[in-house]
Amino acid sequence: MRLSAAALGAAFGLATAVSIAAPAAAQSTWRPSKPVEFVVSSGPGGGTDTFARTVQSIIAKYELLPVSVIVSNKGGGSGAEGFVYGRLAERDPHKLIFGTNNEWLLPLVAKVAWKPSDLTPVAAMAFDEFAIWVKADSPYKTAAEYVAALRAGQPAEFRMGGSQSKDTDEILARMVERAIGIRFTYVPFRGGAEVGVQLAGGHIHSNVNNPSESIGGWRGGQVRPVCIFAPQRLPATAPVRDGVGWGDIPTCAEQGINITEYRMPRTVFLPPRVPENVAAYYAEVMKKVFDTPEWKEFTERTLQTARFLGAEEMRALMTKEEAASRALFQDLGWLVN
Repeated sequence: MRLSAAALGAAFGLATAVSIAAPAAAQSTWRPSKPVEFVVSSGPGGGTDTFARTVQSIIAKYELLPVSVIVSNKGGGSGAEGFVYGRLAERDPHKLIFGTNNEWLLPLVAKVAWKPSDLTPVAAMAFDEFAIWVKADSPYKTAAEYVAALRAGQPAEFRMGGSQSKDTDEILARMVERAIGIRFTYVPFRGGAEVGVQLAGGHIHSNVNNPSESIGGWRGGQVRPVCIFAPQRLPATAPVRDGVGWGDIPTCAEQGINITEYRMPRTVFLPPRVPENVAAYYAEVMKKVFDTPEWKEFTERTLQTARFLGAEEMRALMTKEEAASRALFQDLGWLVN
């Protein structure tokens, strides 16, 4: 079955249909008794790494945990390394796994050592926007020009980079292919930071990084966005470079790429079979982080949508996205179970 680009975009923006609620107050005396490990299911410098380290810094500033926090990166296998590490830490209340919707999408496309239901949902705290980026001195000034060049040239020679394989970035890249009716070459890397470096160096022609992963490169004159995957242009911001801000970037639909929306949740999980009061405790901590002015500044600066989902809302999102993704992956020939 072939799904329309609009339907696929809606499928991956399902959070907008999920009710939002803060976690109920947990009547628990449990507290962590040793340093808490934040396990990042991506490489250093990418969006998930920045997410986890921002949470860490806010927790430290407001002393929201009675112990210290250690961040470790386990991004191998498109993030599978981090989730397997969390799966094997069964009952351990001192490990939190930071990821995206790859926790429930990867098991659909790869033989992995966990099921989406294994890990314990804690919270989703933000939803990332996505853009098409090109090198700053690229001859393509707009996404429409980029697509025109694809049509006029040898599409297979055009390399679009992304974070991981058969994951959020490649899903979007394949949706772009379907929307414009052209097949190009997708090149996976370990994380968004590496993807940005590869584009800045001219080793790929474009990527689909989210704003937090490439805004530094835009400020530095290395890369620039040509369109954003959103229903309308983003709110006006201060200029990022050369008098251009986020509100000036057209939507990809405006540029002839019929994908009206694509967003990715930033998620937090615990290992399997931790007590309910432990999960409730960490959900309260994450809600306190979410309510700080620092979190508001972070999400605004990185062009993320600040939205808090508790454990039940996360489970609802997981169920809906998994069903929509299964149909897409079946069509792409990716489905393994």
